[in-house]
Amino acid sequence: MLNKKMAIIFLCLLLIITGSIQKAGPAEANNGFVTITASNLNIRGGPGLSYSVVGKVNKGEKYPILQEEGDWIKIGLSAGREGWVAEWFTIKEDTSSDTTGTVIADSLRVRTGPGTSYSLAGSLQNGQTVTIKETNGNWIKIEVDSLEGWVSKDYIQSGGSSAQMSQQPASITEAVVTSGLNVRTSPSLSSEVIGSLIKGAQVAVISQSNGWAKIQYNGTSSWVSSDYLQFSNQNGQQNSSKSEAVVIATTLSIRDSGSMNGNPIGQVFKGQKFTILEESNNWVKIEYETGKTGWAAGWFFEKSQGSSPVVQDTIKGQSITILSDGTNIRSDAGVQSSVVQRADSGETFEVTGLNDEWYQIRLDGGETGYIAGWLVSLNGSGHQIAKPDGGIHTKNKRIVIDAGHGGNDSGTIGVSGTLEKDLTLKTANLLYNKLKAAGANVYMTRTSDTYVSLASRVATSHYQNADAFISIHYDSIEDKSVRGMTTYYYRNPNLAKELHSSVISRTKLNNRDVRYGNYYVLRENRQNSALVELGYLSNPSEEILVTSEQYQQTVADGLYEGLARYLKSF
Repeated sequence: MLNKKMAIIFLCLLLIITGSIQKAGPAEANNGFVTITASNLNIRGGPGLSYSVVGKVNKGEKYPILQEEGDWIKIGLSAGREGWVAEWFTIKEDTSSDTTGTVIADSLRVRTGPGTSYSLAGSLQNGQTVTIKETNGNWIKIEVDSLEGWVSKDYIQSGGSSAQMSQQPASITEAVVTSGLNVRTSPSLSSEVIGSLIKGAQVAVISQSNGWAKIQYNGTSSWVSSDYLQFSNQNGQQNSSKSEAVVIATTLSIRDSGSMNGNPIGQVFKGQKFTILEESNNWVKIEYETGKTGWAAGWFFEKSQGSSPVVQDTIKGQSITILSDGTNIRSDAGVQSSVVQRADSGETFEVTGLNDEWYQIRLDGGETGYIAGWLVSLNGSGHQIAKPDGGIHTKNKRIVIDAGHGGNDSGTIGVSGTLEKDLTLKTANLLYNKLKAAGANVYMTRTSDTYVSLASRVATSHYQNADAFISIHYDSIEDKSVRGMTTYYYRNPNLAKELHSSVISRTKLNNRDVRYGNYYVLRENRQNSALVELGYLSNPSEEILVTSEQYQQTVADGLYEGLARYLKSF
């Protein structure tokens, strides 16, 4: 009898153990796998930063996808556990057999990296078949003929039933945002704002109704005003009409991409007339020579009115007046050119030409030099150059500048002994002066070599009700070959993106991208905030660069202009 009871107990224990072992198996990968790209990444209890941390995963580990919601992915862990990770710290692995896709938008832009901040590599037409090489978040790496690059997956229809691709309707319309634009939950100004789009952003319009456009935003259907969208096609038909424009600058550089960061590949001259092939962010694409196309600044073109173009009178022979003491006159057009002379407020010079945003002026002895157009006033009827996104957007705004470290906290120490705390204060003071001159209300978390707690820095941001909080730092790492700029955000990336792109454009630093950062001054800050790492003091050559006067002035200009662009759409 006893043996029979023992057998029953043993059988029950065996069943319990077997059930536990079955439960401990990994979750099924019905939707493929993700590979983690960040070290010590938080796993959260739900799809958002507001959920508590329930565990950690490490870079290189692979997990099955259980569910996706917006920018978050639910993954299966061991022992039947599960949790959520941020999609932007993962790479999806396409487990389907589909290797091709079809373009479902006209003039689809192909970029050099997975995001709208990357430069253009080319374009694709509706119906083209592409080879799918890789998936990263909402972006797909494609290859077709000799073109390889990244496109939004909203504009690619998978060749099969892959769970990694969006199956968008063939009637989708591509549009470009023409101004800072709020994204809402429904087509009404009274509905909740869930995000924003910057000028130049590319969106996929699913449908339109009563002045509103339905789009995909962070994986959900959302709404924006149609008044601030420029459509590449109308009613499914490609708009074949192209406007003509005349060059109004004496000499104008043609570049390989639509930004000042593009490489010069040619020149055009005042009075030449061109057909505009494409427009993006105030830049125009033209055929400047037979069979050769490139980009130029759109503000130096005058579009034709009917058949008679309106051409601005030449500025040659007119004069400019210096606005500030110590203004640099350079050997060529660009802040990277050497300074040949300095001029003071009130001095005047004869203008002999115009190159992009720079006036060519006559110096003593018959020599010529170049001066930035926004640093002078033009005496006459010519084209007055305004600094891009100038003080109009910063005036009366409340800005908190946080110079990292200080006092007994030296921050990192460069290979030649540079103290991060000294360099951050120097950069902060330069930026402070520029913003004050532009009419902003500027507050510093520290103005001298003193220690300020992280809590006090955040408190300043809250007390001043800051429109923007910028924390300035310089980086360090054991690998002395690492160099470049990284910018961090915690909630909204828009401020970080504008600061980062503007500084990179001006300084030509190695671009280490905009990233999520769980830093106290960002995490605990209710105001719009960003933390910039402006170079590596652990890299010997970069330490020399970032401590130079020219770099400090250039990076302050970049931060100022990036902030102005952000505030323009704020």
